[in-house]
Amino acid sequence: MAVLWNSIQSVLVVVLIMVLGFILRRTGWFADSFAGNISKFIKNIALPASIFVSVLSRLTRDQLGSFSGYLAYAFIAVIIGYLIAFALVRIMKIRPGRKGIFINAVVNANTIFIGLPLNIALFGEKSMTYFLVYYIVNTVSTWAFGVFLISNDDPTKPKEKTHNKIDWKKVIPMPLVGFIVALVFLLLNIPILKITFVNSTLTYVGNLVTPLSLIYIGIVLADAGLGSIKFDRDTVVALIGRFVLSPIVMIAVIMVAGNVGASFPTMASQTLIVQSATPMLAVLPILANEAHGDVEYATNVVTTSTVLFIIVVPILMTLIQFI
Repeated sequence: MAVLWNSIQSVLVVVLIMVLGFILRRTGWFADSFAGNISKFIKNIALPASIFVSVLSRLTRDQLGSFSGYLAYAFIAVIIGYLIAFALVRIMKIRPGRKGIFINAVVNANTIFIGLPLNIALFGEKSMTYFLVYYIVNTVSTWAFGVFLISNDDPTKPKEKTHNKIDWKKVIPMPLVGFIVALVFLLLNIPILKITFVNSTLTYVGNLVTPLSLIYIGIVLADAGLGSIKFDRDTVVALIGRFVLSPIVMIAVIMVAGNVGASFPTMASQTLIVQSATPMLAVLPILANEAHGDVEYATNVVTTSTVLFIIVVPILMTLIQFI
């Protein structure tokens, strides 16, 4: 019960800040452009700063080998997730315009705007190293493969005429650049964080990620409207995939990894499992709109999963104590 109560309190912190963003947007405090502005600030400045500091302060050169091992197992879990999602598309006969959205909903998570604040609320800053593992895997999965599934599911274009190129700016976004630069400093043993004003500046800017991310999600929910939530068949199956199948796959991969000799600290396994059950990508409606897909469905699954994670996370945190 103690674990459940602690999880509920951690989630309540996340929820209350989201509610603040929701209320302030509904009362007209935030302009239409505000959400886009803070989203850009978080992704291009605050999060790279946070990741840079976290890597240099919490990762050593000796730990890089285990870090790459965690990456490999996380990628395996994501690949299995794709196989399951593709199978569900066929079994459930998901219609064109929804297929790519559905697969992304099952496999890829909202790591920046909900995953990171949630992880810090549950496990603290010391879990950032393990969060980075899932963030990297999720980013590559989304922008190197997931986005193509939505683009190629454009119901207005003949399949043979749909050709897409990789957008490297999205596959390697600024937060990932922050991670790569931090690795360079780590490998070259450059003590940049020992310079007090550099450390303090990056830390202060990085600390803005959590509150601004949650306020952003509150604004998104206010704009989407909670009254628009629908639990149709495709939405329910996508939610089961995101909140049930995805963490089960991650748990199975971690257990198999343990049986073959891989060492997963408790915080590492819990972080990866929780991240695998975070809500769906906030950009799904945007991607769906660009590909002439079912924007209403994309908005519905994002809104629904963002609301339901409040219930899912405490239950999941209670269950993983027995793994």
